[in-house]
Order: sequence, then structure tokens, then C-alpha cells
Amino acid sequence: MEQQKLPNATLIMVFGIISIVTCCCYGVLGLIFGVIALVLANKAMKLHAENPDMYEGLSTVKTGRILAIIGIVLNILTIAYMIWAVSFFGWETLQDPQRMQEILEQYQQ
Repeated sequence: MEQQKLPNATLIMVFGIISIVTCCCYGVLGLIFGVIALVLANKAMKLHAENPDMYEGLSTVKTGRILAIIGIVLNILTIAYMIWAVSFFGWETLQDPQRMQEILEQYQQ
């Protein structure tokens, strides 16, 4: 019997990479891609576990899953940093580059 490629294996890998790359976009976009990749990877791994002789490409799914987990962690850290920055400096200060530079210079001295 010829083995089939696991469904969405390439998509899982791509979404995992996108979740890491987009962690600089305030953390929200990458978090969405990471969660979707993780859900798809878990479904694919469950499908492979039910019938391992029928499917191939488990390594691609596992790699995509690891990338998704790393992306989720990075995005959560980015969101936490943004919440800290807004609570510490205030939204108005973050919107004014000159005021922000004054505050940063004040902390450097």
C-alpha cells in the first residue's frame, strides 16, 4: 500500500514559521498562526497514530509543531512586554517619540 502524505503537513510548517516571524507585530498575528498550526499538528499526529502505516511526513508535522510552540511563546512574551510598556510609560508617552526619548535619557543618567 502506498503511503499518503499527512494532511496539512506543509501548511503546519508554514504557519509555524509565520508565527515566529510575525512575533514583532504586537504578538497578536503570530499568536493566531501559532495556535492554528498547533491545532492542525495535533490533529495530524492523532491521525498518524491511528494508522501509522498509511501516512508519511510525521517529521514535517513535528517540526511545524515545535515551531508553532516557539512562536506562541515568543508572541506571549511580546504581548506581555507591550502590556508592561503601556502600564509603565503610558499610552500617550508611547505615542510621542520626543517625550519617550526624554524619558529614556532620564533613565540613562
